Amino acid sequence: MPTFAHEDQLPRVPLPPLEETAERFLAWSAPLLSEQERAATAAAVAALLAPDSPAHALHADLVAHDARPDVASWLDDFWRDRYLGRRDRIALNANFFFLFQDAGPWGERLGQIERAAQLTAAAVAFKARIDDESLPVAQQRGRPLSMHQFRFLFSATRIPGDPRDTSRNPYSDEWPGPSRERHVVVLHRGAAVRLDVIDPDGRPYTAEEIAAGLRLVAQEAPGDGVGALTSKARAEWAASRAALLDAGNADVLDEIERALFCVVLEDDAPDDALAASDRLLHGDAANRWFDKAVSLVVFADGRAGINGEHCNLDGTTIVAFLDEILTAAPTTGGDAVPAVRRLDFALDDALRADVVDARTAFAEYAAATATRTLSLDFDAERAKALKCSPDAFAQMAFQLAHRRAKGHVGATYESIATRAFRHGRTEAMRVVTPEVVAFVEAMDQPDLDARRAAFRAAAEAHVARAKECQAGLAPEQHLWELQLRQKRQGGGQPMALFDSPAWRIVRDDHLSTSAVPSPLIRYFGFGSTSEKCIGVGYAMMPDRFDLYLSTPASVAEQMEVFARELPAVVRELEELLTDGR
Repeated sequence: MPTFAHEDQLPRVPLPPLEETAERFLAWSAPLLSEQERAATAAAVAALLAPDSPAHALHADLVAHDARPDVASWLDDFWRDRYLGRRDRIALNANFFFLFQDAGPWGERLGQIERAAQLTAAAVAFKARIDDESLPVAQQRGRPLSMHQFRFLFSATRIPGDPRDTSRNPYSDEWPGPSRERHVVVLHRGAAVRLDVIDPDGRPYTAEEIAAGLRLVAQEAPGDGVGALTSKARAEWAASRAALLDAGNADVLDEIERALFCVVLEDDAPDDALAASDRLLHGDAANRWFDKAVSLVVFADGRAGINGEHCNLDGTTIVAFLDEILTAAPTTGGDAVPAVRRLDFALDDALRADVVDARTAFAEYAAATATRTLSLDFDAERAKALKCSPDAFAQMAFQLAHRRAKGHVGATYESIATRAFRHGRTEAMRVVTPEVVAFVEAMDQPDLDARRAAFRAAAEAHVARAKECQAGLAPEQHLWELQLRQKRQGGGQPMALFDSPAWRIVRDDHLSTSAVPSPLIRYFGFGSTSEKCIGVGYAMMPDRFDLYLSTPASVAEQMEVFARELPAVVRELEELLTDGR
């Protein structure tokens, strides 16, 4: 089956009745609210559903939009507004990273140039399979999944704008079909260098040939680090990009934006996995172009990873791409040397100062983030042996550790993939259920049977809610799209729900969690989503349980307590369930 042939046959993301969504939101938010907050939220929900509420017309408009034959998903507009509409930095705040296992595809340790060349050649080969639609359609339990996001891996770049960004990519009206570009952009010591990875006749260069080109790039003098501008808040970066264009840099920007992807060569070798993860998440902004969909980063010792831009790509797509390129057989032979051309920007004093200021400001911003890696003595097979969903076990451990670190439960987000639907991306699962609240309270009690029963009830409720999300029935994005739709239409009568305690409290994450497991990945992570949030990128594998934590440095001690509590909580829960077998 061609890669994209089945997309139109996938079921559409469901659009529940407004009443069903509103009632589900009220029920999902209740465990996080006081009695007074629940009452205020119930009144706001009643107002939303009142006959004179603008929500009815907005929902009817959304239903009509969803029925149009040219609309793949009612969420398409939502995702554009959610990601392209954000105005803060995407560097560290939205982009994510994966740190690869140290060894190459055959277990060998490679030097920097060889590792970068192999990854680049494998990525180019992967693109060819997307272009000719020979990449097999992913499946889950025998059902095909959406492959739509694979169109945004190559030559895709986010473009800053004000009041909203745009996305420049192939498979669009402006750029029909796959990208026919033949180059990547290599970033090294702040210099941007065009490197051809496909020859003029359309033959991909081998890894050995690409390595020859990369050696030439490595000899280039340091550059001005203009990529630092991509770390700015979006409206500020849009103004800087306009100044770059005015200064005569349209061709250079075009080369970068149309490139298949970025390859980043780093001069240093981080001391450990945490330092490498941090560098992948933010690094030195002068040697990054955070707007590119894909940036493969290779350190001086050959360790490698990826930084991904989020507006069109989710972790499940990236990890499928990585699983392929990290196991690809190296291409050898050939004596051609790919064309290499330095991309120098024309900068006046004001632009040079802008670049320096952006680099300094981002270094300070990155330094204000605290991070931690954890590898816990537990795994998915052990969870299954204890008759528990591995994800439910992980999330219950997070809840109990958070309660012991901060003294209370807090709003928790978990990303749930919905690729079984047309253009499917993710749903926003809210982890805290009444059963979770009862479970963390029961764990302070001496009765073993009561604690065990409370855990089982909470884990079962977690699995049931995850299935609701996988079915596209979570309430938050539906309500949020109504709010965004009203804004797009020029405003109107304010809806009290969006000023209610629940809308504020449920969306103010204490824990923001996402799992993207792969045996080829050491750590996966992202930045915190609020001033008190702990970002938790985790993978419970058949043989390990690894996590990357991030939070603002101002509340780093709370993250450290959470990290100290988590191993003890995992042991405690394992013993609790083992005793009850």
